[in-house]
Amino acid sequence: MAVRVDHEVSPAAALALAVFATSTSAILVRWSVAPSSVAAFYRVLFTTALVAPVALIFHRGAFARLSLRDLGGAVVAGAALAVHFAAWFESLAHTTVAASVTLVQSQPLFVAVGAGLLLGERVGPKTVLGILVTIAGAAVMTVSDAGTTILSDATLYGNALAVLGAVTVAGYVLAGRSIRQRVPLFPYVTVVYGVCTVALFLLVGVQGHTYLGYPTREWLLFVGLAVGPGIIGHTVSNWVLEHLESVVVSVAWLGEPLGATLLAAVLLGEYPSAVTALGAVVVIAGIALVTLDRAR
Repeated sequence: MAVRVDHEVSPAAALALAVFATSTSAILVRWSVAPSSVAAFYRVLFTTALVAPVALIFHRGAFARLSLRDLGGAVVAGAALAVHFAAWFESLAHTTVAASVTLVQSQPLFVAVGAGLLLGERVGPKTVLGILVTIAGAAVMTVSDAGTTILSDATLYGNALAVLGAVTVAGYVLAGRSIRQRVPLFPYVTVVYGVCTVALFLLVGVQGHTYLGYPTREWLLFVGLAVGPGIIGHTVSNWVLEHLESVVVSVAWLGEPLGATLLAAVLLGEYPSAVTALGAVVVIAGIALVTLDRAR
C-alpha cells in the first residue's frame, strides 16, 4: 500500500529547508560579478520557466477565468516585485549582508502599514511599538555601517535600497492578498513572474548591460538563485502553510537574516560589527512584535 508523501515529510524540517534556501540568496548575489539587474532578471526568468509549465498543464483553465481586476492586480504585483529584486540585489553591492538582509526582511511592517491605510485593517499598539523598535534598530545598523560619514557613505545608499526592497515586496504582498483567494498559486505566480521578468528585461536594456556573454559560473549562479531561493524557498513555504499556522511560518522567516549573516561570515569572511549585530537583533525583535500582533 502506497504511503502519501505528505505523511513522510516533516513540515518543520521543510520550513527549515525553505528558510535556509532563501538565506543563500544574498551569498549567490555577492558571488556573481554580473550587474545586479542582470542577476535579478535571470533569477526571475528561470523561476518563471520552472513554474509556468506546471500552471499550463494543471491549471490552464484558471488563466481564462482571470478577471481584468485580478489581472491588473497581478501586473501591479509583478512590477512591485521587479523593483524589489532590482533594489535589493543592488543594495548588496553597497552595504553588508547582515544589514541588507535584515532591512529587506522588515517587509511585514510595511504590509501592516499598507493594510491599515489601504485596506482598513487594524493596526494595534503592539504593531506600532514593533514599527518603532524596528526603526530604532535600523537607525543603529545604519550608523554602525556608515561610520562618521553617514550622509555620504555608500552604505547609507545600500541600506536605503534594502528598505526600498522591503517596501516594494510589501506592495507585492498587498496586491496579491485578495487575488490569491480566487486564483490558484501557480497561475498567479506565472503571471506575476512573467510581468516581473519583462520589467527587469527592460531595466537591463535601459542600463545598457549585455544579456549574454557571461561565463558558465555566472549561469550556474543564476540557476542557483532560481532553484534555491526561488523554487525551494518560496514553493516549499507555500506547501508548509497547508500544514503549519501562518504565524509559525512568518516568525520562522525571521531566521533568514541570521542564516544569511552566518553564511556571509563563513563563505565571504564578512563579519558584522557588534553594533550592527545589536541593531539587527533589535530589528528582528520589532518585526516579531508586528508579526505576532497581526496573527491574533
